[in-house]
Amino acid sequence: MDATDAASEPRWIIHLPTTLTRLVEATALTVALRDSLGHVTAIDFGETTLSEEDRQFVRTRIWCDAQVPGEARCARPADHDGACGGEVPITGEREGVHQRG
Repeated sequence: MDATDAASEPRWIIHLPTTLTRLVEATALTVALRDSLGHVTAIDFGETTLSEEDRQFVRTRIWCDAQVPGEARCARPADHDGACGGEVPITGEREGVHQRG
């Protein structure tokens, strides 16, 4: 399979349930997973979303992931203030998170 064939293949999503009950805890786990597995190129952490167990169709976006100069993506939190750019750690309760429905 060449690069053209791979680009036309559907991507797979891994749903990883947790026992966590708060968005801030799930976000912290997501950050820890990105920090420890960020070197694995098969994982697209920029597209990570979270959802409640019984409302999986409502997704909370974690990172901005907008294109920045070069071939990089913005690693700042979704709906951040200011210009896109380098990585900023996510801590504490977050207000105004973007939800996809």
